[in-house]
Amino acid sequence: MSAKLLLNSEVSIPEAILRVLEEAGVDMVFGIPGGQTGSIFNALYHHQSTIRTVLVRQETLAGIMAEVYGRLTGKPAVAMGQGAFMVSNAMLGTLEAYCGSSPMLIMTDLSDGAPFSHHAPYQSGTGDYRTWDAKTVFSGVTKATFIPHGPAETVQCTQLAIKHTLTGERGPVALLYHSAALSGRVGPDSVPKLYSTQSYLPTSPPPADPTLVYSAAQTILSAESPVIIAGNGVRVSRAFAQLQELAELVATPVATTAAGKGVFPEDHPLALGVFGSFGQRVANRTVAQADTILIVGSKLAPSDTAGQNPQFLDPTRQHFIQLDIEPKNAGWTFPCDHVVIGDAAVALSQLSDCIRDIGPPSDEVLDVQKARLSNKREEYGFFDDAKFTSDQIPLLPQRIVGEIRSGIDDDAIVTCDAGENRLFMTHWFQTRKAGTFVSPAATGGMGYAIPAALAAKLASPSRRVVAVSGDGGFPMSMNGLITACEEEIPITVVIFNNSALGWIRSGQGDKQIASEFSDVNFAGIAQSMGCQGHRIEQPGELEKALKETADSNITTVLDVVTSRKFTFRDVSSKF
Repeated sequence: MSAKLLLNSEVSIPEAILRVLEEAGVDMVFGIPGGQTGSIFNALYHHQSTIRTVLVRQETLAGIMAEVYGRLTGKPAVAMGQGAFMVSNAMLGTLEAYCGSSPMLIMTDLSDGAPFSHHAPYQSGTGDYRTWDAKTVFSGVTKATFIPHGPAETVQCTQLAIKHTLTGERGPVALLYHSAALSGRVGPDSVPKLYSTQSYLPTSPPPADPTLVYSAAQTILSAESPVIIAGNGVRVSRAFAQLQELAELVATPVATTAAGKGVFPEDHPLALGVFGSFGQRVANRTVAQADTILIVGSKLAPSDTAGQNPQFLDPTRQHFIQLDIEPKNAGWTFPCDHVVIGDAAVALSQLSDCIRDIGPPSDEVLDVQKARLSNKREEYGFFDDAKFTSDQIPLLPQRIVGEIRSGIDDDAIVTCDAGENRLFMTHWFQTRKAGTFVSPAATGGMGYAIPAALAAKLASPSRRVVAVSGDGGFPMSMNGLITACEEEIPITVVIFNNSALGWIRSGQGDKQIASEFSDVNFAGIAQSMGCQGHRIEQPGELEKALKETADSNITTVLDVVTSRKFTFRDVSSKF
């Protein structure tokens, strides 16, 4: 089919940029108008039926919301604002997208003040004498960085940015608009020619090499004790169903990395939970005893391998099969017997089809493998900590996690912050549906949970979203509560409030410094922002409050007074 032109009449550059976004299915813009991006924000006024613009109170929220929205939906969202503040304040979300493979567009400017950009103008990022170098900074944390200058070039660069963010291993792409880029007009006679954005979008992922898939399938079928390790790549590919299909076909236990938690329901008979430094004991033992390991969508970070502890993973005694969309990721941490390059959803389906062609295990074999796993879960314990029902005051973290689990529906989405509270949730919270748990997949910066929850709610408006934070991370992004109220994005926030930077304090021993806080009434602060706020001090109050506010259209903050009795050491690796 012949290519179609993008435009049939002349329009302004900002208008052409927004038509490109619409054609690509980009429907969310998060940010604050500033610098030359103001003209794009102005043009968004006429596109409110197709693109939602969410004003945030600080660029950090824009970066994280764009990253999480892209990770959950598979389509890039836009984080937009003035250059100096997108590179400083919005960097957390950019780093997460870059290291965690989330599609994301950063649309910003050089604030160059042309024609005086060589005179060290205010805020300029041109890289001229005594100005900061925006291209160099953004290039270090993005898949690609574009600096368009001319009218048609600007539109094409926007199309190419979308292509880059979605092609292969996904990630953030930066558009740094020069002041000359956003003035003037483009149309059907512009040079270079402007074609429909559809021509720039990646097609469906190609299948993996059938020969390599067949070899991997044979190795899995010949294994006595295979295990699947699933990472964040399963979430990026949205390969939840394909992963479960393969696991059930060969009755193979599934462990997840911490970043991959939530890609496989942890109440499934084949679930092991998270393995690694803060994983379930049964997961660590089962992975350690496996003779064949299929690694899907994970780079195997040091926290996954407990610092390459050979008791966990050892290529001298185990067969490794690694499936990844990026060839550089496969065999990065450990040498592999088989490498399958491809999109997780496509390649997992190929593996299942191949195993059916070869001949899957008999029902008798499957029953033996399921019984073996059931016995292991009973022997080593599996989300059955007795302190889930403890009545101690202040509330133990186990009790808090237990009340969160019993107080929300199975399909509610939980987003986590950084710090000790995240480790507690990773270890003790049991997911019951795939795709219901979101935590930082790469940098693990504090202040992540609230903007992540806002993005998750926008991605799934009909589902409840609960942000879980510590009292260290909550103040870093509590301005997101204002956005939640103003934009009518109702979420629930649960705070582990122990008046400390828990992980830091716990690691300092008897030489504690800069790790404790005064007691702050966060529920009262939330109320002053227009939210519901409740101070939780007694057992049972959290579960009750979660259930009573399940259908609320008002953002709710539940400030839980938390014991310091248990620390990260209590959820550290155990065999």
